[in-house]
Amino acid sequence: MKSTRRSFLKTGTIGASALVLSPMPFQQCNSQDTNDQLLADIFMGFQNPPMNAKPFVRWWWNGDRLTKDELLRELDVLNEAGIGGVEINPIKFPHGAEPVGYKTLQLMSDEWIEMLKVALQGARERGMVCDMIVGSGWPFGGEFLEKDEQIQMVTIETIDLEGGQTYQFNREELLRKVDPKIHSKHDTVYRDLLMLRLLPAVSDQFQEGADLSSQSQQETITVEVPPGKHVLYYVVKLTGYMAVINGAPGAAGPVLNHYSKPAVERYLNRISNVLTDKIGPLGKYFRAMFCDSMELEGANWNDDLPEEFGKRRGYSLLPYLPFVLKKVGHMGNPLEEKYGTKFSPEVLDRLNRVRLDFYKTRLELFKERFIDTFNQWCHDNGVLSRVQAYGRGMHPLDTSLDIDIPECESWMRPEVGGELPDRGPQGRPHWMINRFVSSGARLAGKRLVSCEEITNTQAVFMTTLEQIKITGDQSNLSGVTHSILHGFNYSPPEAPYPGWVQYGTWFNERNPWWPYFKRWTAYKARLSWLFQNADLRSNVAILQPLTDLWLKHGPQRDPFPRHAYPDYQHNLWEVAHNLGDGCDYVSEKILHNASFKSGSLIYGQRCYQVLLIPETETMDLLTIKALDALATSGGKVVFIGKKPFRSPVFNDHSAKNKEVADAIDNLFANHSENVILIASPGDDLLRWYASLQKVTGHAPLVHIEGTDKQLSQVCYQASESQIFFFVNSSLTKHISFSARFPSETIGFPWIWNPETGEKSRYPTPAGKKEIQIELAPATSLLVVFEKTKDGDVLQPLKETGEGEEVTGTWKLSLRHVNGEEKELRLNRLVDFLEDNRLKTFAGEATYEKEVQVDDPAALTQIDLGNVQGVSALTVNGKNAGVKWYGKHTYDVSGLLTKGSNQLSITVTTIAGNYLKSLESAPTGRYWKSGQPHPVGMIGPVTLH
Repeated sequence: MKSTRRSFLKTGTIGASALVLSPMPFQQCNSQDTNDQLLADIFMGFQNPPMNAKPFVRWWWNGDRLTKDELLRELDVLNEAGIGGVEINPIKFPHGAEPVGYKTLQLMSDEWIEMLKVALQGARERGMVCDMIVGSGWPFGGEFLEKDEQIQMVTIETIDLEGGQTYQFNREELLRKVDPKIHSKHDTVYRDLLMLRLLPAVSDQFQEGADLSSQSQQETITVEVPPGKHVLYYVVKLTGYMAVINGAPGAAGPVLNHYSKPAVERYLNRISNVLTDKIGPLGKYFRAMFCDSMELEGANWNDDLPEEFGKRRGYSLLPYLPFVLKKVGHMGNPLEEKYGTKFSPEVLDRLNRVRLDFYKTRLELFKERFIDTFNQWCHDNGVLSRVQAYGRGMHPLDTSLDIDIPECESWMRPEVGGELPDRGPQGRPHWMINRFVSSGARLAGKRLVSCEEITNTQAVFMTTLEQIKITGDQSNLSGVTHSILHGFNYSPPEAPYPGWVQYGTWFNERNPWWPYFKRWTAYKARLSWLFQNADLRSNVAILQPLTDLWLKHGPQRDPFPRHAYPDYQHNLWEVAHNLGDGCDYVSEKILHNASFKSGSLIYGQRCYQVLLIPETETMDLLTIKALDALATSGGKVVFIGKKPFRSPVFNDHSAKNKEVADAIDNLFANHSENVILIASPGDDLLRWYASLQKVTGHAPLVHIEGTDKQLSQVCYQASESQIFFFVNSSLTKHISFSARFPSETIGFPWIWNPETGEKSRYPTPAGKKEIQIELAPATSLLVVFEKTKDGDVLQPLKETGEGEEVTGTWKLSLRHVNGEEKELRLNRLVDFLEDNRLKTFAGEATYEKEVQVDDPAALTQIDLGNVQGVSALTVNGKNAGVKWYGKHTYDVSGLLTKGSNQLSITVTTIAGNYLKSLESAPTGRYWKSGQPHPVGMIGPVTLH
């Protein structure tokens, strides 16, 4: 066969350089002084990253069935695998697992505290870092909470009534009917009837209706309905309705009321009082205290909320309360069904404005009473706060500004590495929230952005190291600089295979590919170290239309929003990075506090030359004033699809709407060159964004010719050195492109290798700022510009020419994870799923074959073709290396001899197909969802 590959360097990715200069310079707002020593120090850390840069794991203490020996054994396993720290996370015992004689310890009991001391001392002796979740499971809560400390929700029920009749209702039956189908119900729920209103079924004007609340405490409620169809609204407060998800013994029970500062303080102090009394100051042992997902299913209330609403919004909530509330379903999502009075569009607009003020009041209270209280408690105890600060009760960007270590999450999904649709988050491990959290961190001047990474509830045993790499790389593209892996299960060796598995990607020493796992942790640690010691570069800001999203659909349950507005909201930042820009999201609060100078929007150390405003209908006048200041300074304001035409305010909203529309018209009239309206994107987002770049005329951070939806980049800066991380997120696609760097980029391109810690200079002629890059599937490339030319230079491999396929029979030796060993003969290479003898195999499969070579000097490579698993090649007994992702092509220069040559390829598989076949393994059965995964060396194997 003829080789179609171009000459590429030993990384398998880089081709020849070419001279093309950037059309216009990239403006830096805060360029730093030259510091060559800084980059040298960063490279030393890159070679040997410290513990705090290495991936951490969420260490699930399953059922708190703890012993000293097992805790220390697991710390050794993690340390040897390249893990730098643990998040101690007590959690309930896994479904269907066998305790094998390990007894449960009550959370915070003296016995449990002794085990905590063992873990803390063991981690310290190994140089590992410790975080700890506050309590157990999520959200915060426990059986010890008093009623007034428990989660509260106010919701409604409606009953359609015929006119001219009298109805009687049993109060208890009405209350029992209000039973939201949430995910994590608590057994004991307190129900209070707060309000009863009777309204006509149709109304062109707003009316509160007949107030029947005086009967709310009566056993029998009588409703006399006037002529015509009517609707009975009744408002119910639910207290303690939600249980902690997966709480361990001692921390199960109802969820905490996060809107009550006294309740939050009592909860936190209960934890810290026990710990400090038993072990001493928390800051001596822990880096951070952690708050996991705030999946507060429908929580929206504290008893003083109406009073706070009146203070903050300037009018009373109570007349509108039944009509701004929603019926609640799974995970607290509003039920999307028609019910209640049919109001006119004008009344609905008025109610939506009240509902928006209701959301804003809740967001403010949550921030003040939970987020700020948690932060202060952490600092009082000498530790950092680490929080997943998003969900229906929080602003997705602004809440992360004050968190010490803001955290997001990237999920392992079966479709990761496949084709990406133009719209929506499908196929991506990250969601919109990653970019919000990263942006909030950078706007607050933070470099450390944590991520619950490789989160897995679907393909627990099916996940490959290659998929993990793709997911981790995409996580870095979304702005993440540190990984908290999801997760490592506390599981003693005597537990039946596969051990105690709560969920999560199966990071475990019993996983067949575990011996190679440290290759990824070393790779990831070097990237984290570099990104934590450099500044993310962004030239484009995006103002997401959150107000319009909330008006149309309400705040969303991030990271899994039910609704997106606009439909490309997940993809706008992605396409910008596909085409060489760097993006942060900003909020209206950020714009109100920004400054504008020399064509840039400046907030702290961040600055942007272009502001994108997609599909925005509703805008604050103060925000328009900020846009005017940006355009006046020479910056570009780009409205996509729509011009804003209304105000979000409740009082005098008609006049305020006109003020907004007039202000927008003046903005366009006064700044015709800098304020632009462009059409919404069509089906081809890449082509659309390229045209946007031409319209604005701004310089990308790197000009990419030949980009692809699955090619992306992120740019950092350390002192004067520019750092570019390019990623091919496809499992199957080779991507060839050119990267043209701005002419003012200082220095020469060096390739830093995150797998080895080595670096080599890319051989570009002086003055040339463009390189050709070929990225194999699942491959990444790290380009760092350095001033020096001294050092090793990458040498391109020679063109391989025509390849020769290795055919015939292979000897196959199987070493199964269950201890069985056997040998087979394969007449041809196949996917194990196609062979009944192999389709449930898990372990190591060694392929052996003798090949004849006439001219060994002419053969320099062996390409194993399609390999599903980790491959390790030996040629004539000599090690040729390991490939755990991407193209399984080996350099065999000097390893082949004339005549007979012995090839040996060991492929290490996943365990999923085997566990899927086991009817006798409860854990395997519980997590056997998903299709069987291809396994083995499928080939063809070719010599070049």
